[in-house]
Amino acid sequence: MPRLALSDFLQTDANGPVLDVRAPVEYAQGHIPGAVSFPLFTDEERARIGTTYKQQSQDKAVLLGLDLFGPRMSQMVKLAGKLAPNKQVRVHCWRGGMRSGAVQWLLELAGFQVQLLDKGYKDYRRWALAEFERPRAMWVLGGLTGSGKTDVLHALAAQNQPMLDLEGLAAHKGSAFGSIGQPEQPTQEQFENELTARLAALPTEAPFWVEDESRGIGRVAVPGGLFEQLRTAPLVVLEIPREVRVAKLADEYGRQDPAALAASVLRIRKRLGGLATKEALSAIGENDMAKMVSLVLDYYDKTYSHGLDGRPFVRVPSDTCDPVINAGLVLEAAQAAFSTEQHRA
Repeated sequence: MPRLALSDFLQTDANGPVLDVRAPVEYAQGHIPGAVSFPLFTDEERARIGTTYKQQSQDKAVLLGLDLFGPRMSQMVKLAGKLAPNKQVRVHCWRGGMRSGAVQWLLELAGFQVQLLDKGYKDYRRWALAEFERPRAMWVLGGLTGSGKTDVLHALAAQNQPMLDLEGLAAHKGSAFGSIGQPEQPTQEQFENELTARLAALPTEAPFWVEDESRGIGRVAVPGGLFEQLRTAPLVVLEIPREVRVAKLADEYGRQDPAALAASVLRIRKRLGGLATKEALSAIGENDMAKMVSLVLDYYDKTYSHGLDGRPFVRVPSDTCDPVINAGLVLEAAQAAFSTEQHRA
């Protein structure tokens, strides 16, 4: 089968699963979204072959690879049959070289139709990183902590508005409390891969909605090119009364592990100050979530308000955290502001 360019490789969903034949450690670091780990060698075997190549010769490394590959050929064919009952697969390694070529030979021998990714996963990463530099139209949704911005994004999506949920992709809500109740965060590389896939799926004829974020979301970071666009795109700020935000957050945190809440407070103790930290920890112990939230919001409100300095934005006041109501309000405000800008242009 001929080698496919990246665009063709990614668009051939009907031609079976993507089998990533790199070592497990490479796959764990980052992979094409939806790809299945189908390693030709274990991590240890890959290291042995690399050492042999460097210290002895390419020929010796190839022979070692064949010795390791031979005993598991039958097992790999059986596994491929379970993953692709129709015997159609797409295969790639790092550069599109010997590893994917060996798996192609084996599976074609067993009657599979195999399509290889030309230039391998390396080419996918080159494309993914370049995508973050491409200009995109977006509306940024801002607001103080507890405004329910993520809920509003999903309410907008339910109204058929294009939306990008950075916190969902990052598995983190962005604050010191952001990891509570969330799955393990992806690696930076995998976050970028998933983000690229999501961006590629968004329509290009209309702006998409995205939440106003700091560069870092937990342990991952929004890629520079996309982040710069986010900081300069039209900004709509949802303004919710403090008491409404306190009630919302107190209800959410009241369902969380007190130990995790205390650990999160301790992570920002230098910014909160000694007295506020002590009072917040005491409030957690007394199950007074409203008091704990109020103390923490003093810090987060100042920080976010400072981040708005010098940025023009459209204010959208609301007295509720109902995401459906607020989605309607921000959409109306954004469309009015956008139409005005277009008319002036």
